Amino acid sequence: MAKAEKKQALGRGLSALLKDPSADINSIKDKNADKIVGSIVEIELSTIEVNPFQPRSNFNEEAIQELANSIKELGVIQPITVRKLEGNRFQLVSGERRFRASKHLGLDTIPAYIRIANDQEMLEMALVENIQRKDLDPIEISLSYQRLIDEINLTQEELSTRVGKKRSTVTNYLRLLKLDPIIQTGMRDGFLSMGHGRALINIEDNDIQLDIYERIIKDNLSVRQTEQIVQKLKDGTTTESTPTKVIEIPTIIKEGTDDISQFLGKKVEIKWSGNGKGKITIPFSSEEDFDKIKNLFK
Repeated sequence: MAKAEKKQALGRGLSALLKDPSADINSIKDKNADKIVGSIVEIELSTIEVNPFQPRSNFNEEAIQELANSIKELGVIQPITVRKLEGNRFQLVSGERRFRASKHLGLDTIPAYIRIANDQEMLEMALVENIQRKDLDPIEISLSYQRLIDEINLTQEELSTRVGKKRSTVTNYLRLLKLDPIIQTGMRDGFLSMGHGRALINIEDNDIQLDIYERIIKDNLSVRQTEQIVQKLKDGTTTESTPTKVIEIPTIIKEGTDDISQFLGKKVEIKWSGNGKGKITIPFSSEEDFDKIKNLFK
């Protein structure tokens, strides 16, 4: 019998063992656990649930379709990894794109490596394995690092060892989470790089961050150009090549501000960032004045 045929027969035998309720395997110490853990087994897609610890939140449907076409022609070349649950049930550790593509094709089974782990080990495996992937965006990596720190109680030093990165690299990723959510979304969508994000972190005012972000998109600024703008702002200097951006407040916002001022009986100030966001400042001169304003909204 050829090697591939032996492996396939072994997989079928292990699949039968997994379905035997009298031989349920929940611990590495259980009988036959050594035959299951680490082996490649064909398991039914219907018995697999999605990993709730999955750090990836964006799945490109076009890429899933391309993967499905490849699987249709060549099969699933790289097995997924699953965690054994109670009974004949499993939970994804890694390989959700392969899992989704196989379901899209209407396949019944998929080859899988089986592991046994508790929830904390499961979370750590999922996060660490996914962090190693090259197609995660910087914010997904940052969120995964933060989850390892928060939920596994790792220090940055321990985290850097666990993921095989320098501590400075880990720190730089974590700092990205301090950026305005709009900028984080821009990074996830590929409108700007991690280098741009690292430069913008040095600006504490979110509105100014957003102003520069818009310039990066509009003028296709490089990381170096962005760093120069940030540095000039921090130094308190401007040049003709990096003018301060004047944002025109839309007429509808101006008129709405006048209406609010008239309703409140006092002049309110509007700060418009130019991206659909803004702030309204309502002045008051005393606690009684504040109560008067508050009562207007009841």
